[in-house]
Amino acid sequence: MRYRWGLRDFAVACALFAATAAVVFWQNARLAVMWDLSYVLETSYRISLGQMPYRDFPLAHAPLTFLIQAAIIRVTGRVFWHHVLYCAVVGGMGSVVAWRVALKVLGDRAWWTSVLLALPMMFLGVYGIYPHPNYDCDCAFAVLVAVWLLQRVERGGGWALMAGMAAVAPLFFKQNIGLPFLLMVGLGVLGLVFVDSRRVWLAVLAGVTAGVAMATAVMHWTVGIGNYIQWTVRFPAQRRIPSLGAMVGIYREGSLEWTIPCVVAGVVLCKLKAGWARALGVGLLATPFAWTIVALFRTTDAEERASSLLALWPLVILLAAVVALYGVLLRVKKGGIPELSALSFSASSQGALVPFFLLVAINGTFLSQQLWGSTYATWPMLLLLIAGLIGAAGFRERWMAPALAGMIGVSLLVAGGFYVASEDRLAYAAVSDGELRHSKLPELAGMSVRGPYLPNFEELVAFAGTNIPQGDGLVMINGEDPFYYVTGRTPQFPVLLFDPTTQPYSPERLRGLVVEKNIRWLVVKRVLQIGDDPTPDRAATLEALGREFVVERKLAGYDVYRRR
Repeated sequence: MRYRWGLRDFAVACALFAATAAVVFWQNARLAVMWDLSYVLETSYRISLGQMPYRDFPLAHAPLTFLIQAAIIRVTGRVFWHHVLYCAVVGGMGSVVAWRVALKVLGDRAWWTSVLLALPMMFLGVYGIYPHPNYDCDCAFAVLVAVWLLQRVERGGGWALMAGMAAVAPLFFKQNIGLPFLLMVGLGVLGLVFVDSRRVWLAVLAGVTAGVAMATAVMHWTVGIGNYIQWTVRFPAQRRIPSLGAMVGIYREGSLEWTIPCVVAGVVLCKLKAGWARALGVGLLATPFAWTIVALFRTTDAEERASSLLALWPLVILLAAVVALYGVLLRVKKGGIPELSALSFSASSQGALVPFFLLVAINGTFLSQQLWGSTYATWPMLLLLIAGLIGAAGFRERWMAPALAGMIGVSLLVAGGFYVASEDRLAYAAVSDGELRHSKLPELAGMSVRGPYLPNFEELVAFAGTNIPQGDGLVMINGEDPFYYVTGRTPQFPVLLFDPTTQPYSPERLRGLVVEKNIRWLVVKRVLQIGDDPTPDRAATLEALGREFVVERKLAGYDVYRRR
């Protein structure tokens, strides 16, 4: 396959980048999810001050997203739109990289097929649904880059070394995605070392080894390996690992009873000689995707529309897993892994492993919030699996692949656009209720939030500026606002967000920390944007802390307490 870009490649890449970035800007212009955004901004801000996660304060997530945002703060200051610009750039780059991976999967002769499949990425890019800095989104982008490099290891040792090191990066954006991805890459490449005599695979393993070694050394010298493992492995495993039944339940989707037979019938018809049969077969293959548009007219319920779109995940995952396994078995039967077959996802040894890399990353993502909550950043991976299935179909006529890709691309473009616009994935926060307000704080210039949350927060910031000395320590419950980021104060309490996945302490231990850290103020948020307050043991926590504080002032959205 050629590697030189032509004018049409640059044109598509620029258009795809611009469209994806525009969606990210549009999303930020109409909503802000204060809960998640504040967690990233506040944690990154305290890192920018020199506080070390895992050593100085607990952090249940891998560090790279926070380190990147901390670097932005250190270099450009506390300006919200700088973080938005970062998301737009990464979102645009993610769509372009995913398209190039799809093109490699399909081959140069399927250039238009890859472009048509890339259309939905403008809405369903890594930062399209959730538009603020986030570890899932960054990790999805890192996976795409790693796969892109793994597809190009045949260029030589330098590329292979970079591919191996890139495979390590997702682990340090999000553990549940990056760890299974890295293990699958390691196992896959190790298998290729034994069946393929080319030294390039040893270079990939060397890159993986070097990446892990460097990351381990940095963790040891900065925060301590024991601290890192405690807060990013043991603690999250105690709080977030779902049951096996919840994971398997994803594949009990009721629509599979008709979508799988529809796809099987489509494949059979596409193999027949009659033109009408092939046309009907292509139509049947596209029907599960076209149904997502039909659902837009069948109901006005946003949740039901979203369910129709999300039902594509188990279908595509199951089909991709079956085809990938069959392709590998067929290669082995025909003479080893390097032997090509009609069911490979790419005309290369590592190409047969690409779907496995994507499948483990996707299922690792499900460990967080299963299908409904976890897929917002991984839609490009789904589209890559679809590209692999189209490439594996072995269509007899050249019009069939682009026709199918066009129907799928348009369906997901329309349904995905409605999914993003409906904000259904973000329904855990009140992002659609009330008048759209724009922040008057210079640090949050460009932020727009519906409801009273920004005016309430601005009142709190004004009160703190007048009444709370800059050096006094505070506890913010539940931590939904970027208070430290905006005010430039130094966090003195180890917990900034009160959530089961981030807050490890009992109510009495929290009270002990208040005394130990000489915390002078307690701020309790009453008017929440997030639907259900996830503060662990909220009543017990407030009762324990209440023994140390008295009411100072009741604001529109907050109760402010002063230390006794």
